[in-house]
Amino acid sequence: MNDTTPAPQVWPTLRARDARALIAFLVEAFGFEETAVYGEGDHVDHAQLSWPHGGGIMLGSVRDTPDDKWSLTPGSFGAYAVTDDPDALFAWATAAGARVVQEPYDTDYGSREFVVRDREDNLWSFGTYRGEPRRAALETSSHSAAGGSE
Repeated sequence: MNDTTPAPQVWPTLRARDARALIAFLVEAFGFEETAVYGEGDHVDHAQLSWPHGGGIMLGSVRDTPDDKWSLTPGSFGAYAVTDDPDALFAWATAAGARVVQEPYDTDYGSREFVVRDREDNLWSFGTYRGEPRRAALETSSHSAAGGSE
């Protein structure tokens, strides 16, 4: 059996007033890949946009119903995504209409980053910072280096 399902990950989610237009913008401006979109007409029940470096986001149309169990206000989302070339992505994103919050800059922790807003006013930060090693990986590494065995 050839299973191509991604490994478990965290998938941030958001709602949009015009989900189909936001999907097109996120693909064009940031390079997300449209993996799945379910819904009829202008309404999007569920969409998955994959980030080329791993993970992605899920989104759907805002639902103005009292029984909505996943009530999120459009424009209240913020995310950070890793990219190897933030300067090129900044140029690409702003050319596609992303609104600049902070132009590319270098952080004191060694990352190159920028911040923009999408067409629904959500905040997006992109940079080279990949995070710190997980504790379990550090413990396994130091355990192995010390000659420990299970």
